[in-house]
Amino acid sequence: MATVQDIEVQDSVGRAAQAAEAWSSGDGSRELEGEKMILNMGPSHPSTHGVLRVVLELDGEIITKATPEIGYLHRGDEKIAENMTYMQFIPYTDRLDYLAPLANNVAYALAVEKLMGIDDKLPARCQYLRVICCELARISAHLLGLGAFAMDLGALTVFLHTFTEREKIYNLCESLTGARFTTSYTRIGGLARDCPVGWIDAVSKFCDEVEVNYDETEKLLTRNRIWVDRTKDVGIISGEEAVSFGLTGPNLRGSGVNYDVRKAHPYLIYDQLDFEVPLGSVGDCYDRYLVRMEEMRQSVRIIRQCIAGIPGGSDNQGNERVNIDDGKIVLPSKEKVLTSMEELIHQFILVTQGVNVPRGEIYFGAENPKGELGFYINSRGGGTPYRLKIRAPSFANLSILPKVLPGHMISDVVSILGSIDFVMGECDR
Repeated sequence: MATVQDIEVQDSVGRAAQAAEAWSSGDGSRELEGEKMILNMGPSHPSTHGVLRVVLELDGEIITKATPEIGYLHRGDEKIAENMTYMQFIPYTDRLDYLAPLANNVAYALAVEKLMGIDDKLPARCQYLRVICCELARISAHLLGLGAFAMDLGALTVFLHTFTEREKIYNLCESLTGARFTTSYTRIGGLARDCPVGWIDAVSKFCDEVEVNYDETEKLLTRNRIWVDRTKDVGIISGEEAVSFGLTGPNLRGSGVNYDVRKAHPYLIYDQLDFEVPLGSVGDCYDRYLVRMEEMRQSVRIIRQCIAGIPGGSDNQGNERVNIDDGKIVLPSKEKVLTSMEELIHQFILVTQGVNVPRGEIYFGAENPKGELGFYINSRGGGTPYRLKIRAPSFANLSILPKVLPGHMISDVVSILGSIDFVMGECDR
């Protein structure tokens, strides 16, 4: 007589078989042939870098079909934005690519400022500080991406090297914003505060130290035989494929396409800075690794130029200006709120109703570590957006998986996912 446990096992096996059959034939695709097998990679897997599920159809160890499944981290950020003021949504941008929150803050603020027509009125000091923040965020995100990529392929020492430098960036973030991870530093029309005394010198010191780390990392990886065998000629994406699938950032440039938003559509002071855009030639995992290594060097180059050229920007009272001079957009200082009824009224309106954004619609894209992070805003006036759409680079970059994974072995999936360097918080939103 079959026990209850036997019956439950039989039922679960039957359900699994039905699910596999539905997956293989439910969308009109061909049925499984011969000894092919369905394998779930994720959504809880160390090499999927988050809650990504990839359904693999295998012929032995060769992948014949790959279907990425997303949505496990969906939080409804775009809908949330429609129910709060523009300023209140800034902390939510931290949670997109949570490896580069400072860059997310800047991209969103620039989108709102473009809609308000004040993007060209930002004080110079504010723009320089924003660029420094963006490039620190780029270095931080690439260090984690390369460290995790190397660890996935067995090079644990690289992970320890990169995280040592990331800890220094977090210390800089903490002294600048008061938070290490979720910074919420940018404001519509400027920044939450100026940088503290000695912070610029600390950033300069970090640049000197992190370049030594780059050299050490390249010695460990670039000519490492195992690393080269696992990444060279693996996951090749041609330039045409990269463009047609909407890839941006290092994944696009790794395929040899010369497109960087900072060069193609300059914002802030990027058109005044001298830096190069590294490009790959083959479009494989190895090229994407080399592109990110060189991008970090270029970020240090940009930061040094900003440190050398950052202006004082003092107002008539000797205070450093990092916000536009408009009391209907920027919150007044606490001293003014406590001593002036007019300033108190401005603060009350800004906090409760938000800045008064005119009617219209805009799109703004910034060059984030993962690619082009874009914000489409549709406004019908007032303090909240009527519609907000986020162009998440990780979402577009993952769309290449069904094209690039078939023909590779299971072990190559780890290399390809690591080289694409995505964040599911940004992909799912």
